Amino acid sequence: MLDYDFDDDDTTSAGHLMLREQRQTLYYLRLIEHEMPKLVAYRKPFVVPKDSPLIVRSLEYGGEDHPATSKRVVVVAVDDLPMTDKHSVHKIKLLAGPRWSLKPPANSGVSDLKSWGNGFIKISCEDFLHPAQNLKWISDTLDRLIGEANNKKDTFADVPQDVRHIYSVARKAKLGEHLRGRVHARPTIRDFPQDWLPDKPISRPGGM
Repeated sequence: MLDYDFDDDDTTSAGHLMLREQRQTLYYLRLIEHEMPKLVAYRKPFVVPKDSPLIVRSLEYGGEDHPATSKRVVVVAVDDLPMTDKHSVHKIKLLAGPRWSLKPPANSGVSDLKSWGNGFIKISCEDFLHPAQNLKWISDTLDRLIGEANNKKDTFADVPQDVRHIYSVARKAKLGEHLRGRVHARPTIRDFPQDWLPDKPISRPGGM
């Protein structure tokens, strides 16, 4: 017979679930007691990582799923890259194309007070599903750019820098910077001559 009498020799379904949870807890407690001490052999001293010149920007929507959350944007100053000489600097600007700009890109996390130097390179990627994959692609692309720029086979020294994309952005902004060659040349507070400033603050009559 498939049916049998219950002789009070077993527990209920809820009791079996509780026992399974206790067995699982005991399993991990045994691992902690017997296996975790073996990890001491793999202990390494902590080394503070060096400051990275890369600035990584991501997008979040308060924990909600969104296709843009996997996108990664990297901005790096050309002066912080391991360039060998001025020809390598010129070549990486040519290779970066419209991804290179003289002043820091908007929302890049770079302060406007920082010296522009040889400009900045901005690379973004959202082709892959996971953010780490997009960031890895950007890192590999930047490594290839640096390797090709330091290649002395052809320096492209006779090729001028193409800045049409900079003028296009200034023209679309409609702020007048594209007129009379004022792109990145409009005077700012940074251009004020420091030798014009007095050595001591000027005191006005009446404490004003």
